[in-house]
Amino acid sequence: MRISVIGCGYLGAVHSAALASMGHEVVGVDIDGERIAALSQGVAPFFEPRLEELLREGLDAGRLRFTTDIADVAGATVHFVCVGTPERKTGRAADLTFVEQAIDELAPHLERGQVVAAKSTVPVGTAERLSPRVEARGAALVWNPEFLREGWAVRDSIEPDRIVVGVAGTPAGEAAAAVLREVYRDTVASGTPFLVTDWATAELVKVAANAYLATKISFINAMAEIAEVTGADVTLLADALGHDGRIGRRYLGSGIGFGGGCLPKDIRAFVARAEELGRGESVAFLREVEAVNLRRRERAVQLTVDALGGQVFEKRITVLGAAFKPHSDDIRDSPALEVAVRLKGLGAAVTVTDPAALDNARLRYPQLRYVDDRDEALRGADAVVVVTEWDEYRRRLTPEHAASLTAGRVIVDGRNCLDAAAWRAAGWTYRGMGRP
Repeated sequence: MRISVIGCGYLGAVHSAALASMGHEVVGVDIDGERIAALSQGVAPFFEPRLEELLREGLDAGRLRFTTDIADVAGATVHFVCVGTPERKTGRAADLTFVEQAIDELAPHLERGQVVAAKSTVPVGTAERLSPRVEARGAALVWNPEFLREGWAVRDSIEPDRIVVGVAGTPAGEAAAAVLREVYRDTVASGTPFLVTDWATAELVKVAANAYLATKISFINAMAEIAEVTGADVTLLADALGHDGRIGRRYLGSGIGFGGGCLPKDIRAFVARAEELGRGESVAFLREVEAVNLRRRERAVQLTVDALGGQVFEKRITVLGAAFKPHSDDIRDSPALEVAVRLKGLGAAVTVTDPAALDNARLRYPQLRYVDDRDEALRGADAVVVVTEWDEYRRRLTPEHAASLTAGRVIVDGRNCLDAAAWRAAGWTYRGMGRP
């Protein structure tokens, strides 16, 4: 099937490559000429495991190409809209400028019977408002939310745990759902659930999923706050809770909280939309979810200050991690970098290292010192703070090796990802999040 993808940022680039790997003929469109030039050479403009391999396979097979010319979408059966929905510069609601612009620029090239499948995360009610612009051209609008995890986006695109397609309750909507089922034919044949819903439900699925995950993360971090004043161990608490089949262990890892380009802005936009609908009280708890999340960053800073005797002025502190999560170079709303910046603000000499995110971090926070090599970053440090749980830090850094490089033996485990007993046995002062 011939398919176009409008917007080749993180979502669109991955989706384009994944669709081509499924055998479709795909053209990706974006207004950023540099991004398109890179993608056309099989170079990903961001770090995502396996993406460049998938890009090159699609380009070499002739099934994938990228362009800045929107007219090149003509003749495609399905047009995926994958543009961003950032937070508004004023307020907490989602900015739909890019979605509306994409629909308006796509409209003149639509033909009767074609399908516009939007994947962008939007407030509920968006599809109903935008559908007349698509239907005026004889095409159908569906909402097909994405559920990608950064660092696992290629696998999540090719082997998703579910496919949700929101359509109008009309014969045209039913026909559009059938077209999307054909797009994902091999995936559905492999057993992936294919759920057809109304527009509003499809829009709610993504924001509801993000809100639930954020709530689960902040719940265990709230328990960490209680553990810290009672002497309990939040990691053992999470293990015990995780054995309950109704709860599960995933996303019960206590630490400095969530960040990135989705969860923080999506839960804020969800609250804003609920308030617009007159149901703000239904999601008021999400404000506390965000408050707990932000408090954990400050707690990691305080643990570092306490471990160094009450002040960090002119102390040399190495921060292991800059990305908001491992397997990513994304620093948007990164708890790791916020901890680093706060320590710098207290007068510490802060060195940051990360396997993938340093270039982005340098542009955003030039006041910090960055070192590419982990061991060089550790050399001479009075304290070490682990804030992104890369394997390079949690599995491949031993307390003995670290001690051979640092000036002091203080480590703050902002992700509770280290073996506390091993570090303490090696003579380190170990501080975890919600651990005695």
